[in-house]
Amino acid sequence: MDEKLIEISRGDLVESTHQGHIVISDNEGNLRRFWGNPDEVIYPRSSCKMIQALPLVETGSADFYNLDSSHLALACASHSGGEEHLKVAKDWLQKIKLETEDLLCGSHRPEDKEERRYLNENRFNPTQLHNNCSGKHLGFLAVSKFIEGDKYTKKNYVSINHPVQEMVKKVFEDLTGVSDPKFGLDGCSAPNFTCSVKSLARSMANLANPIQFRNERRIAITRLKEAALRNPHLIAGKDRLCTKLMKKSAGRFIVKVGAEGVYTAILLEEGLGVALKVTDGSSRAAECLIVTILVRFGLLNEKDPEIDCLLRKPIINWANHITGFLKATDNVWERGTPLI
Repeated sequence: MDEKLIEISRGDLVESTHQGHIVISDNEGNLRRFWGNPDEVIYPRSSCKMIQALPLVETGSADFYNLDSSHLALACASHSGGEEHLKVAKDWLQKIKLETEDLLCGSHRPEDKEERRYLNENRFNPTQLHNNCSGKHLGFLAVSKFIEGDKYTKKNYVSINHPVQEMVKKVFEDLTGVSDPKFGLDGCSAPNFTCSVKSLARSMANLANPIQFRNERRIAITRLKEAALRNPHLIAGKDRLCTKLMKKSAGRFIVKVGAEGVYTAILLEEGLGVALKVTDGSSRAAECLIVTILVRFGLLNEKDPEIDCLLRKPIINWANHITGFLKATDNVWERGTPLI
Protein backbone atom coordinates (compact mmCIF):
# COMPACT_ATOMS: atom_id res chain seq x y z
CA MET A 1 0.00 0.00 0.00
CA ASP A 2 0.98 3.60 -0.42
CA GLU A 3 1.98 5.62 2.62
CA LYS A 4 1.12 9.12 3.77
CA LEU A 5 4.17 11.18 2.82
CA ILE A 6 3.04 14.83 2.72
CA GLU A 7 0.83 16.93 4.99
CA ILE A 8 -0.75 20.30 4.21
CA SER A 9 -1.81 22.19 7.30
CA ARG A 10 -4.19 25.07 7.90
CA GLY A 11 -3.70 26.52 11.34
CA ASP A 12 -3.17 23.62 13.72
CA LEU A 13 -5.10 21.11 11.60
CA VAL A 14 -3.79 18.84 8.83
CA GLU A 15 -6.20 19.71 6.02
CA SER A 16 -4.88 17.52 3.19
CA THR A 17 -2.38 14.73 2.60
CA HIS A 18 -0.54 13.10 -0.30
CA GLN A 19 0.31 9.41 -0.38
CA GLY A 20 2.98 7.60 -2.34
CA HIS A 21 6.17 5.57 -2.41
CA ILE A 22 9.89 6.35 -1.99
CA VAL A 23 12.78 3.93 -2.51
CA ILE A 24 16.52 4.34 -1.97
CA SER A 25 18.51 1.51 -3.57
CA ASP A 26 22.04 0.45 -4.45
CA ASN A 27 23.01 -0.91 -7.86
CA GLU A 28 22.47 -4.52 -6.80
CA GLY A 29 18.87 -3.84 -5.86
CA ASN A 30 19.42 -3.77 -2.10
CA LEU A 31 16.94 -1.38 -0.53
CA ARG A 32 18.58 1.06 1.88
CA ARG A 33 15.27 2.69 2.86
CA PHE A 34 11.74 2.77 1.59
CA TRP A 35 8.36 4.25 2.37
CA GLY A 36 5.15 2.87 0.91
CA ASN A 37 5.29 -0.10 -1.46
CA PRO A 38 8.63 -0.57 -3.27
CA ASP A 39 6.98 -3.08 -5.62
CA GLU A 40 4.39 -0.60 -6.89
CA VAL A 41 4.53 -0.61 -10.72
CA ILE A 42 4.62 2.85 -12.26
CA TYR A 43 5.48 4.76 -15.40
CA PRO A 44 8.81 6.58 -14.85
CA ARG A 45 7.77 9.17 -17.43
CA SER A 46 10.55 11.69 -18.07
CA SER A 47 12.50 10.75 -14.94
CA CYS A 48 14.35 8.08 -16.96
CA LYS A 49 15.46 10.24 -19.89
CA MET A 50 19.13 9.59 -19.22
CA ILE A 51 18.44 5.90 -19.79
CA GLN A 52 16.63 6.71 -23.04
CA ALA A 53 19.62 8.80 -24.13
CA LEU A 54 22.21 6.05 -23.68
CA PRO A 55 21.88 4.60 -27.23
CA LEU A 56 22.77 8.05 -28.58
CA VAL A 57 26.24 7.70 -27.07
CA GLU A 58 26.66 3.92 -27.13
CA THR A 59 26.00 3.60 -30.87
CA GLY A 60 28.55 6.28 -31.74
CA SER A 61 25.80 8.56 -33.09
CA ALA A 62 26.79 11.44 -30.80
CA ASP A 63 30.40 11.38 -31.96
CA PHE A 64 29.47 10.90 -35.61
CA TYR A 65 27.40 14.09 -35.57
CA ASN A 66 29.89 15.99 -33.38
CA LEU A 67 27.44 16.50 -30.55
CA ASP A 68 28.85 18.20 -27.47
CA SER A 69 27.80 18.26 -23.82
CA SER A 70 25.00 20.75 -24.48
CA HIS A 71 23.35 18.37 -26.96
CA LEU A 72 23.76 15.41 -24.59
CA ALA A 73 22.24 17.42 -21.74
CA LEU A 74 19.27 18.38 -23.91
CA ALA A 75 18.74 14.69 -24.71
CA CYS A 76 18.26 14.10 -20.96
CA ALA A 77 16.11 17.19 -20.43
CA SER A 78 12.52 18.20 -19.89
CA HIS A 79 13.33 21.74 -20.96
CA SER A 80 11.27 24.91 -20.77
CA GLY A 81 11.58 25.80 -24.45
CA GLY A 82 13.56 28.95 -23.78
CA GLU A 83 16.02 30.66 -26.12
CA GLU A 84 18.98 28.71 -24.71
CA HIS A 85 17.19 25.40 -25.32
CA LEU A 86 16.05 26.33 -28.81
CA LYS A 87 19.58 27.36 -29.79
CA VAL A 88 20.93 23.89 -28.99
CA ALA A 89 17.98 22.14 -30.63
CA LYS A 90 18.31 24.13 -33.87
CA ASP A 91 22.04 23.47 -34.00
CA TRP A 92 21.34 19.76 -33.51
CA LEU A 93 18.92 19.70 -36.45
CA GLN A 94 21.57 21.29 -38.65
CA LYS A 95 24.15 18.72 -37.60
CA ILE A 96 21.91 15.79 -38.56
CA LYS A 97 20.55 17.61 -41.64
CA LEU A 98 16.89 17.17 -40.76
CA GLU A 99 13.93 19.50 -40.27
CA THR A 100 11.66 20.37 -37.37
CA GLU A 101 8.87 18.52 -39.17
CA ASP A 102 10.84 15.27 -38.86
CA LEU A 103 10.23 15.27 -35.11
CA LEU A 104 7.24 13.29 -33.83
CA CYS A 105 6.90 14.77 -30.35
CA GLY A 106 4.21 17.33 -31.17
CA SER A 107 4.23 20.97 -30.10
CA HIS A 108 3.03 22.84 -27.04
CA ARG A 109 3.43 26.29 -25.55
CA PRO A 110 6.83 26.67 -23.91
CA GLU A 111 7.07 26.95 -20.15
CA ASP A 112 9.70 29.67 -20.48
CA LYS A 113 7.90 32.96 -19.82
CA GLU A 114 10.03 35.11 -22.11
CA GLU A 115 9.67 32.73 -25.05
CA ARG A 116 5.93 32.44 -24.46
CA ARG A 117 5.63 36.23 -24.42
CA TYR A 118 7.65 36.45 -27.64
CA LEU A 119 5.36 33.96 -29.38
CA ASN A 120 2.23 35.74 -28.16
CA GLU A 121 3.41 39.22 -29.12
CA ASN A 122 4.33 38.08 -32.62
CA ARG A 123 1.34 35.75 -33.00
CA PHE A 124 3.65 32.81 -33.67
CA ASN A 125 2.66 29.25 -32.99
CA PRO A 126 5.02 27.05 -30.97
CA THR A 127 6.97 24.45 -32.93
CA GLN A 128 8.00 20.94 -32.00
CA LEU A 129 11.34 22.34 -30.81
CA HIS A 130 9.44 24.02 -27.96
CA ASN A 131 8.27 20.61 -26.76
CA ASN A 132 10.00 19.79 -23.47
CA CYS A 133 10.95 16.39 -24.91
CA SER A 134 12.42 17.66 -28.19
CA GLY A 135 15.98 16.89 -27.05
CA LYS A 136 15.10 13.26 -26.41
CA HIS A 137 13.48 13.05 -29.84
CA LEU A 138 16.47 14.66 -31.51
CA GLY A 139 18.51 11.89 -29.92
CA PHE A 140 16.16 9.27 -31.35
CA LEU A 141 16.41 10.89 -34.80
CA ALA A 142 20.20 11.00 -34.65
CA VAL A 143 20.44 7.31 -33.75
CA SER A 144 17.89 6.35 -36.39
CA LYS A 145 19.72 8.21 -39.14
CA PHE A 146 23.13 6.96 -37.99
CA ILE A 147 22.26 3.26 -37.87
CA GLU A 148 20.46 3.35 -41.23
CA GLY A 149 23.18 5.33 -43.00
CA ASP A 150 22.56 5.81 -46.71
CA LYS A 151 19.37 3.75 -46.42
CA TYR A 152 17.80 6.23 -43.99
CA THR A 153 14.08 6.72 -44.48
CA LYS A 154 11.83 8.86 -42.33
CA LYS A 155 10.09 6.01 -40.57
CA ASN A 156 8.16 6.14 -37.32
CA TYR A 157 11.07 6.20 -34.87
CA VAL A 158 8.70 6.18 -31.87
CA SER A 159 7.13 2.87 -32.90
CA ILE A 160 7.75 0.15 -30.33
CA ASN A 161 9.12 -2.02 -33.16
CA HIS A 162 11.59 0.58 -34.44
CA PRO A 163 15.27 -0.33 -33.86
CA VAL A 164 15.80 2.82 -31.76
CA GLN A 165 13.03 1.89 -29.32
CA GLU A 166 14.26 -1.69 -29.21
CA MET A 167 17.65 -0.32 -28.11
CA VAL A 168 16.00 1.87 -25.49
CA LYS A 169 14.03 -1.10 -24.19
CA LYS A 170 17.19 -3.21 -23.89
CA VAL A 171 19.01 -0.47 -21.96
CA PHE A 172 15.97 -0.01 -19.73
CA GLU A 173 15.92 -3.74 -18.99
CA ASP A 174 19.64 -3.77 -18.25
CA LEU A 175 19.52 -0.89 -15.78
CA THR A 176 16.24 -1.67 -14.03
CA GLY A 177 16.58 -5.46 -14.02
CA VAL A 178 13.05 -5.75 -15.45
CA SER A 179 12.45 -8.29 -18.24
CA ASP A 180 10.08 -7.48 -21.11
CA PRO A 181 8.36 -4.49 -19.46
CA LYS A 182 4.96 -3.28 -20.53
CA PHE A 183 4.70 0.17 -22.04
CA GLY A 184 2.36 3.05 -22.71
CA LEU A 185 2.70 6.13 -24.91
CA ASP A 186 4.21 9.12 -23.17
CA GLY A 187 2.96 12.67 -23.69
CA CYS A 188 5.54 13.05 -26.47
CA SER A 189 4.36 9.78 -28.15
CA ALA A 190 7.51 7.78 -27.32
CA PRO A 191 7.09 4.44 -25.53
CA ASN A 192 7.40 4.69 -21.75
CA PHE A 193 8.24 1.38 -20.12
CA THR A 194 6.83 0.35 -16.75
CA CYS A 195 8.78 -0.81 -13.71
CA SER A 196 8.45 -0.91 -9.95
CA VAL A 197 9.58 2.03 -7.84
CA LYS A 198 12.44 -0.10 -6.50
CA SER A 199 13.55 -1.02 -10.04
CA LEU A 200 13.56 2.64 -11.02
CA ALA A 201 15.66 3.46 -7.95
CA ARG A 202 18.03 0.64 -8.86
CA SER A 203 18.42 2.03 -12.38
CA MET A 204 19.45 5.38 -10.91
CA ALA A 205 21.98 3.59 -8.69
CA ASN A 206 23.35 1.88 -11.80
CA LEU A 207 23.81 5.32 -13.33
CA ALA A 208 25.52 6.48 -10.14
CA ASN A 209 27.78 3.44 -9.97
CA PRO A 210 27.88 1.59 -13.33
CA ILE A 211 30.75 -0.69 -12.32
CA GLN A 212 28.96 -3.88 -13.37
CA PHE A 213 28.63 -2.81 -17.02
CA ARG A 214 31.08 -3.13 -19.89
CA ASN A 215 33.54 -0.29 -20.36
CA GLU A 216 31.71 1.24 -23.34
CA ARG A 217 28.53 1.64 -21.31
CA ARG A 218 30.38 3.04 -18.31
CA ILE A 219 31.96 5.65 -20.56
CA ALA A 220 28.58 6.51 -22.11
CA ILE A 221 26.95 6.89 -18.69
CA THR A 222 29.81 9.09 -17.49
CA ARG A 223 29.48 11.35 -20.52
CA LEU A 224 25.76 11.85 -19.96
CA LYS A 225 26.22 12.55 -16.25
CA GLU A 226 28.99 15.05 -16.93
CA ALA A 227 26.83 16.74 -19.58
CA ALA A 228 23.93 17.10 -17.15
CA LEU A 229 26.16 18.48 -14.39
CA ARG A 230 27.85 20.91 -16.78
CA ASN A 231 24.54 22.21 -18.17
CA PRO A 232 21.90 22.30 -15.41
CA HIS A 233 20.21 25.21 -17.19
CA LEU A 234 19.45 22.91 -20.12
CA ILE A 235 18.00 20.05 -18.04
CA ALA A 236 14.95 22.14 -17.12
CA GLY A 237 15.24 25.93 -17.18
CA LYS A 238 14.90 29.18 -15.29
CA ASP A 239 12.86 28.86 -12.07
CA ARG A 240 12.55 25.07 -12.54
CA LEU A 241 13.38 22.82 -9.60
CA CYS A 242 15.74 20.39 -11.37
CA THR A 243 17.90 23.27 -12.54
CA LYS A 244 17.81 25.03 -9.16
CA LEU A 245 18.81 21.92 -7.23
CA MET A 246 21.56 20.84 -9.63
CA LYS A 247 23.10 24.30 -9.46
CA LYS A 248 23.38 23.71 -5.71
CA SER A 249 24.63 20.13 -6.07
CA ALA A 250 28.38 20.84 -6.29
CA GLY A 251 28.53 17.87 -8.65
CA ARG A 252 27.21 15.45 -6.03
CA PHE A 253 23.80 14.56 -7.47
CA ILE A 254 21.56 14.72 -10.52
CA VAL A 255 17.78 15.02 -10.22
CA LYS A 256 15.09 14.51 -12.84
CA VAL A 257 11.38 15.13 -12.71
CA GLY A 258 8.79 12.92 -14.35
CA ALA A 259 5.14 13.74 -14.96
CA GLU A 260 2.42 12.62 -12.55
CA GLY A 261 4.39 13.00 -9.34
CA VAL A 262 7.61 11.16 -10.20
CA TYR A 263 11.15 12.18 -9.23
CA THR A 264 14.49 10.42 -9.43
CA ALA A 265 17.93 11.25 -8.06
CA ILE A 266 21.38 9.90 -8.89
CA LEU A 267 23.57 10.17 -5.79
CA LEU A 268 27.05 10.11 -7.26
CA GLU A 269 29.30 9.87 -4.19
CA GLU A 270 27.03 7.43 -2.38
CA GLY A 271 26.48 5.26 -5.46
CA LEU A 272 22.76 5.16 -4.69
CA GLY A 273 19.55 5.85 -6.56
CA VAL A 274 16.32 7.45 -5.37
CA ALA A 275 12.89 7.06 -6.96
CA LEU A 276 9.59 8.39 -5.71
CA LYS A 277 6.02 8.42 -6.93
CA VAL A 278 3.17 10.46 -5.47
CA THR A 279 0.01 8.45 -5.98
CA ASP A 280 -2.26 11.33 -7.03
CA GLY A 281 0.37 12.77 -9.38
CA SER A 282 0.96 15.92 -7.34
CA SER A 283 4.04 17.86 -8.39
CA ARG A 284 4.01 20.03 -5.24
CA ALA A 285 4.27 16.90 -3.11
CA ALA A 286 6.97 15.29 -5.27
CA GLU A 287 9.11 18.44 -5.15
CA CYS A 288 8.94 18.63 -1.37
CA LEU A 289 9.82 14.94 -1.05
CA ILE A 290 12.89 14.98 -3.30
CA VAL A 291 14.22 18.03 -1.43
CA THR A 292 13.53 16.32 1.90
CA ILE A 293 15.48 13.21 0.89
CA LEU A 294 18.43 15.26 -0.43
CA VAL A 295 18.56 17.30 2.78
CA ARG A 296 18.57 14.12 4.84
CA PHE A 297 21.55 12.88 2.80
CA GLY A 298 23.35 16.12 3.59
CA LEU A 299 23.37 17.07 -0.08
CA LEU A 300 21.30 20.23 0.41
CA ASN A 301 21.47 22.71 3.29
CA GLU A 302 18.15 23.16 5.10
CA LYS A 303 19.39 26.56 6.34
CA ASP A 304 19.46 27.80 2.74
CA PRO A 305 16.31 29.99 2.51
CA GLU A 306 15.39 28.55 -0.90
CA ILE A 307 15.65 25.01 0.44
CA ASP A 308 13.83 25.83 3.67
CA CYS A 309 10.88 27.16 1.66
CA LEU A 310 10.70 23.86 -0.21
CA LEU A 311 11.05 21.73 2.91
CA ARG A 312 8.29 23.63 4.68
CA LYS A 313 6.46 25.45 1.93
CA PRO A 314 4.21 28.27 3.13
CA ILE A 315 0.60 28.24 1.94
CA ILE A 316 -0.23 31.89 1.21
CA ASN A 317 -3.71 33.31 0.62
CA TRP A 318 -4.80 36.17 -1.65
CA ALA A 319 -4.16 38.74 1.09
CA ASN A 320 -0.58 37.46 1.42
CA HIS A 321 -1.18 35.80 4.80
CA ILE A 322 0.44 32.45 5.63
CA THR A 323 -2.41 30.04 6.33
CA GLY A 324 -0.39 26.85 6.75
CA PHE A 325 2.47 24.77 5.40
CA LEU A 326 3.20 21.86 3.07
CA LYS A 327 5.84 19.49 4.42
CA ALA A 328 6.90 15.85 4.60
CA THR A 329 5.30 13.76 7.31
CA ASP A 330 7.28 13.02 10.46
CA ASN A 331 7.87 9.42 9.33
CA VAL A 332 9.68 10.74 6.21
CA TRP A 333 11.49 13.68 7.83
CA GLU A 334 12.46 11.77 10.99
CA ARG A 335 13.70 15.00 12.59
CA GLY A 336 16.15 15.44 9.73
CA THR A 337 18.44 12.65 10.90
CA PRO A 338 21.06 11.69 8.28
CA LEU A 339 20.16 8.83 5.96
CA ILE A 340 23.76 7.61 5.91
